[in-house]
Amino acid sequence: MDIHIGSVVVGIDGSAHALAATRWAAVEACRRGLPLRLVSAVGWATWSPIGLPALGEEYERGVLLETAHAMVDAAADAATATVPGVEVQREVRGGVPARVLVEESAAAALLVVGNRGSGGFTGLLLGSVGVTVAAHAHCPVVVVRGDAARPVRPDGPVVVGVGEEAEAEAAIAFAFDEAARRGVPLVAVHSWIETVVDPYLVPYVDWESVALEERRVLTDALAPWTGKYPGVEVREVVVRDGAARALLSAAAGADLVVVGSRGYGAARGLLLGSVSQAMLQHAPCPVAVVRSRTVDAAALLEQP
Repeated sequence: MDIHIGSVVVGIDGSAHALAATRWAAVEACRRGLPLRLVSAVGWATWSPIGLPALGEEYERGVLLETAHAMVDAAADAATATVPGVEVQREVRGGVPARVLVEESAAAALLVVGNRGSGGFTGLLLGSVGVTVAAHAHCPVVVVRGDAARPVRPDGPVVVGVGEEAEAEAAIAFAFDEAARRGVPLVAVHSWIETVVDPYLVPYVDWESVALEERRVLTDALAPWTGKYPGVEVREVVVRDGAARALLSAAAGADLVVVGSRGYGAARGLLLGSVSQAMLQHAPCPVAVVRSRTVDAAALLEQP
């Protein structure tokens, strides 16, 4: 999937976090030259009751629809106040929020949600909606995390975690593209921890050689992209630590953190891997979850 097509879609539920996501997405849509699509879901939107006994339900349905349209209008006002002239599309759809967003993602370049909300789209990461969306969306998903009161750092770097090859390539492609658009450095973080089982062998391991090999792994993973994006300053960070802890440390002062995901964690019942889960719950800035199937890295490399 080309990451330059479609629109930037935002899930709207009337919460302050959804408005923060809208403002962030408006700036991103402007960077990409794409329309901003604001979507709210109402479970009863497509239900038409019949007969006098259903008049009460029909009234409630009308109130829900009116409220949803008002929430979308408020978000549109926030978007145009942030980026005057941004093209805004408004949509109120019927259906379950997670399903609606996944469907919307099929034609989107990017899907944006807030960290928490009113139990709809952005009541997300400690609940099921956002995790489901991040695991099943057809495009990259950005969760707008962080303290809204913290100083804006337009020069903050984009941080990307480089781990397993299958997950990392799409994330690296997305991260380089974002850093190039923003004109900021890219911090590529690769972590490793010792796997020696027998503690008596630890003193005999050449850890310096291991560290050099891990740095080579990182450099090799970035090589195709440094060639494609020569204007992006790249800072390589190799850390002997757990992946989640290393990324959280690098995220301090970052403008965006990018993590790769296959969509399902190795542990039964988890829709995302442990690193993605940790970033979504603890990162101090927006987090992009890029599934390996949502960005065609090979095709992007071939683009001029």
